[in-house]
Amino acid sequence: MTVSPKICIEGEFRIAADGTWFHENAPIGRAALVRLFSTVLVRDAEGAYWLETPAEKVPVSVEDAPFIAVELAARGQGKHQILRLRTNVGRWVTLGHGHSLVVRGTAAAPRPYVGLGGGLEALVARPVYYQLADLAIARAGAHQGDPGVWSQGRFFRLVPEPAAARESLG
Repeated sequence: MTVSPKICIEGEFRIAADGTWFHENAPIGRAALVRLFSTVLVRDAEGAYWLETPAEKVPVSVEDAPFIAVELAARGQGKHQILRLRTNVGRWVTLGHGHSLVVRGTAAAPRPYVGLGGGLEALVARPVYYQLADLAIARAGAHQGDPGVWSQGRFFRLVPEPAAARESLG
């Protein structure tokens, strides 16, 4: 028989838009503690965030994305390029299968995010986005001329989908 974790509502957890973790309105200053908490952060089917252990579930308020992509490592070129991103908690992900890049917002104010799995995302920090833009090439075919990058044989746009395309996706 599977026992669900007990929901614990004591103690407020919040992750600010800049990636700072808070407990009861005080920033968590120990990076090792934030990294530990990040390993048990989950997102449920309704989009709510939780710190979940086998014994307890604690709700977490997330202002934007729970993580920030703060470093880029690139290897290779063109379709054979491999792009890896490091989050503010030290997790590396390879952009490609299972970890997509999506750009929300507008062309004038893009908001790029990388998927981390399980519904979790990292906002791509502006300096990292500029590094991606430096690597960008124009894609031939659909959305011809849109800047983007290749990683693991997949092309990722660096601009938001046009409004008409977004509406047809939903």
